[in-house]
Amino acid sequence: MSSFDEFDAFEASSLSARAMAARPMPYLDELNPAQREAVECLDGPVLMLAGAGTGKTKALTARVVHLLNTGRARPNEILSVTFTNKAAREMKNRVGNMLGQVVEGMPWMGTFHSICVKLLRRHAELVGLKSNFTILDTDDQLRLLKQLVQAHGIDDKRWPARMLANIIDDWKNRALTPDRVPAADAGAYNHAGPRLYAEYQARLKELNACDFGDLLLHMVVIFQEHPDVLEQYQRWFRYILVDEYQDTNVAQYLWLRLLASAHKNICCVGDDDQSIYGWRGAEVGNILRFEKDFPGAHVVRLEQNYRSTPHILAAASGVIRGNANRLGKELWTEAQEGEKVRLIGHWDGEEEARWVGEEIEAMQSGTRGMRGYSLDEMAILVRASHQMRAFEDRFLTIGLPYRVIGGPRFYERLEIRDAMAYFRMVVSPSDDLAFERIVNTPKRGLGDKAQQTIQRIARANGVPLVDGAAIAIEMGEIKGKGAQALGRLITDLARWGRMTRATVPVEGDDAVLEDLNRPADRPEISHVELAQIILDESGYTEMWQNDKTPEAPGRLENLKELVKALENFENLQGFLEHVSLVMDNESDDHGAKVSIMTLHAAKGLEFPVVFLPGWEDGLFPSQRSMDESGVKGLEEERRLAYVGITRAEEVCTISFAGNRRVFGQWQSQMPSRFIDELPEDHVDVLTPPGLYGGGYGAAAPMGGFGGVKSNLETRVAEANVYNSPGWRRLQSRSQDRPVSQPREAKGQVIDLTAVSAFDMGERVFHQKFGYGSVIGIEGDKLEVAFEKAGTKKVVARFLCAADDIPF
Repeated sequence: MSSFDEFDAFEASSLSARAMAARPMPYLDELNPAQREAVECLDGPVLMLAGAGTGKTKALTARVVHLLNTGRARPNEILSVTFTNKAAREMKNRVGNMLGQVVEGMPWMGTFHSICVKLLRRHAELVGLKSNFTILDTDDQLRLLKQLVQAHGIDDKRWPARMLANIIDDWKNRALTPDRVPAADAGAYNHAGPRLYAEYQARLKELNACDFGDLLLHMVVIFQEHPDVLEQYQRWFRYILVDEYQDTNVAQYLWLRLLASAHKNICCVGDDDQSIYGWRGAEVGNILRFEKDFPGAHVVRLEQNYRSTPHILAAASGVIRGNANRLGKELWTEAQEGEKVRLIGHWDGEEEARWVGEEIEAMQSGTRGMRGYSLDEMAILVRASHQMRAFEDRFLTIGLPYRVIGGPRFYERLEIRDAMAYFRMVVSPSDDLAFERIVNTPKRGLGDKAQQTIQRIARANGVPLVDGAAIAIEMGEIKGKGAQALGRLITDLARWGRMTRATVPVEGDDAVLEDLNRPADRPEISHVELAQIILDESGYTEMWQNDKTPEAPGRLENLKELVKALENFENLQGFLEHVSLVMDNESDDHGAKVSIMTLHAAKGLEFPVVFLPGWEDGLFPSQRSMDESGVKGLEEERRLAYVGITRAEEVCTISFAGNRRVFGQWQSQMPSRFIDELPEDHVDVLTPPGLYGGGYGAAAPMGGFGGVKSNLETRVAEANVYNSPGWRRLQSRSQDRPVSQPREAKGQVIDLTAVSAFDMGERVFHQKFGYGSVIGIEGDKLEVAFEKAGTKKVVARFLCAADDIPF
């Protein structure tokens, strides 16, 4: 028997310990059998595999109370690790409530970083630091790395310091010191990464500083290289509890495993099906191999759900079964069946946003055969932040209050504000605030002194800043590369200004009229195309393309969404006015509001009503995740779908669109492969017939979603894509040759025996795709070569003859 085992045996047999164990424990009576099993199993390694909504925080807190109540451990002998300070405070309060007293003396309950700071200050000299070391924030870290990059003569534009910071952070998450960076990573940062990492760490020691990654890395190194220190803390931390174990990275995993390697009294709580942070270093493999790391581990599955209805749980379980790498569990509940998961398809993203807005208003008033829900009880969870724009615009139009959780509203994002400043300068050259924002974004070599010079000259001459900049160049007050770059910006702004006065609408009836009446010398450019030209020629798009931070791809997607938003306006001026109203809307936080957030931000939250839009392959699952990580990326996307569905308590609605604008072009979208994995008996399909086949490419007709059958009697009128205002207007204006009418709701999607209303080669018009010519006929399904949207397969009822457009 080891010294640890002897000590535990002595403590357990002591008179005081036996007396404490005999005290009443009412908190145990509040637990279900699985929870109680996890709480009472105090010796050895325990894995509490807790599904969504199964009360894992309650069980984890009860375990801490049980350790204290039975005398197994004193408060300072329990190491309880969480991922947020908020979670640590909540657990401490719950422990106090269960014990009926304020808990004092629990110094080791907190986040990985907060605990490691305390440890590192005790042993800083072992890694070459002093106990009063400084912790650098991100800005200080970047400033130091920029100095090192410049000292080596590396082009910071091609190889940004932020990219190096991300590489180093990844190495630290994997517990790699400079001398342990593997050969496979030697090519990082143009083959200079490992060398710069070593120099960076040396410089940190000179400054008596460390970054956040060092807090864990230094403690792992100390435990590995100083066994006496490790043994000291193994004795101190007699019991270890870890929350959200599926989100741990390699460094956190090693730190925990070293501490628990002697007594093995470690209890990890987590859910492999909710591991969704691989992009920031989390390793789902840590929880999957728990039993291998700790032989003889006791695994308790918490499967009774207290949040969602049986239909919602069944849908989530059906999706997550598609993952091969999981420990496996089956959620169940004693709750009533409730509503089935609702599935609906839409014509495009804007139609999806309109329908969701109308549905929220109907559910708020209780006209859907359900109880009336408050706006606070409803949430929209999107895969990517750029999806929020359509919902924000729609809600502002109909006056529906909303809040964005986990980030700024769409038009408040950094990249959107920058782009809007460029647009403002083009429309109104005297907008000095916009000029100040863009003059050195992207970098043009204009420091504070140069910008102060511009302001001084502009004030002296009583002119806007852009004119003051031109005068400053002419006077020689600004010279060199900065003057050249500033001169190009001034020239570009003037040229874009002339172009904005020569733009035409993008599409629709007005575009047809403009196309005929436009003078021959007037350039054929829309304000949407001009917006893209401004972003490209200014270098702003390239700036984010060269940025290697994890946020950069999302910023680029937001910029594309911004350009897409311009389609709904006649010109830049109208769009800017709209955004001004958007920014001024709902400035306070009072009153009930619908919540909009990403799926990642929604983890840990729950709502009675949840909308999950954008379930289309390429968007969700994310094409980028699949391209970068293959099967591993797809499985994480599926876990994200599981998380999204299980946020819903009573009503869950999944939706998708048949068309979305991708890289400036309308593209047919296929429903997400996750839809095929939804169990048929637990899904109510609201999509009207004919959605697929109506200009959506080769998607299957309704009834093809993995066997899911359509309940066509429900919601056809509300969601029918043929009832859009634009389509009705086009139909009403057609005179000699009316547009084909949609079939009855229960009719066949495509009639191969029908006689087409159009002939081969005939010129036709489509509300979204514009003008084109018929190049193939198959019953009432036509293949059309559109002038601007490429070749599409479209059902005849969505077309009219081009010469039937009245002018």
